Amino acid sequence: MSDIFIGRQPIYDRKLKVFGYELLFRAASENRAEFVDGDQATTDVIVNTFLEIGLDNIVGEHLAFINLTRAFFVGEHAISMPQHRVVLELLEDIDADAEVVAGVKRLADLNYTIALDDFIYHESLRPLVNLAHIVKIDLTKLDRDGIREHVRQLRHYPLRLLAEKVETQEEYDFCQSLGFDYFQGYFFAQPKIIRGQRLPNNRLTILKLLSRLQTPNITPQELEDLISQDVAFSYRILRFINSASLALPRKVETIHQAVVYLGLQTIRSWTTLLAMSQVDNKPAELVITAIVRGKMAEGIAKAIQAKQPETFFTVGLFSALDALMDNTMEEILTQLPLADYIAEALLHRRGLHGEVLDCVLAYERGHWESLGCNQLGTHKLRDCFLEALQWSAQVSQQLIHK
Repeated sequence: MSDIFIGRQPIYDRKLKVFGYELLFRAASENRAEFVDGDQATTDVIVNTFLEIGLDNIVGEHLAFINLTRAFFVGEHAISMPQHRVVLELLEDIDADAEVVAGVKRLADLNYTIALDDFIYHESLRPLVNLAHIVKIDLTKLDRDGIREHVRQLRHYPLRLLAEKVETQEEYDFCQSLGFDYFQGYFFAQPKIIRGQRLPNNRLTILKLLSRLQTPNITPQELEDLISQDVAFSYRILRFINSASLALPRKVETIHQAVVYLGLQTIRSWTTLLAMSQVDNKPAELVITAIVRGKMAEGIAKAIQAKQPETFFTVGLFSALDALMDNTMEEILTQLPLADYIAEALLHRRGLHGEVLDCVLAYERGHWESLGCNQLGTHKLRDCFLEALQWSAQVSQQLIHK
């Protein structure tokens, strides 16, 4: 375990109640930001917030303001954070070209709150102002007349104004008189350093892999490239595919052949299984439990003739992710681009997928009075469970036992 750090500075409303916190990159306990790679700094803030320390532990019930680089806005890096918990800040050094404007619009259309950081008005920024919800004005970048003019211009737009780097009572009173909505600066509080401990790197790597595996529109070539990046990983996948448990008519010698011969969804499911089996410091039985849940859910889906039974397998398999990753399911799902119905099933047991998962968990725990399962008889449920046990025993020999 290694120490990790996040800087947190409060943002206040006009009644001086905390509205949110800006989260700042910190590489150590010193209260300053030192980094070379802005993309990596942003990634570290997101990972440390959602996967390591926990969003609730850092901001409580308040909003988290997170600085994003150009790459995140134009889609070079994926964004999967709860929209109602974050404000995405567009840094002042990002050019407002067509690609950036399109990216900001896409995120705004997904109901993310957009803030323009260290804003100084220029006509080229008008498209961004039209999309923004909050504009942050740095008091050190403008004189008093310039601040008044910015407020006058921006009041024509349906957005809120935030005064940042407020350092004196006089500056605060001045901004209050101009009608600023929010305030941030050393006058109120310096950034506080939140310290935590990083999970073993293995778990973060695996979660990133799972995230990429669950990208809805992943292509066969992308899947092949993803698996082939790790020689040992490729070897274990091929060993499993060629095992007696699958009884294929001919030997599969490459990942490309596996994808072509067995299909994208099948290879993706097995690769997901393998990734989960690689989590360090967790009992193998936990992964076996996840496999049994996935296979039983798939079996029930087939029995009730549900569409895409493989998606039920994913729901059952991922139901153990919180235990595997030592984190809450809600925060884990912020990093996995799962379909809404799968996320709803995992979080709230909603929809048909949620009902089937409920049934699987009730059977697993011996809660017979809770078994509904779309009127499937107990004999059919038993068959689904036993088939899942048998299949998991075969799979675990290849995937889990080293």
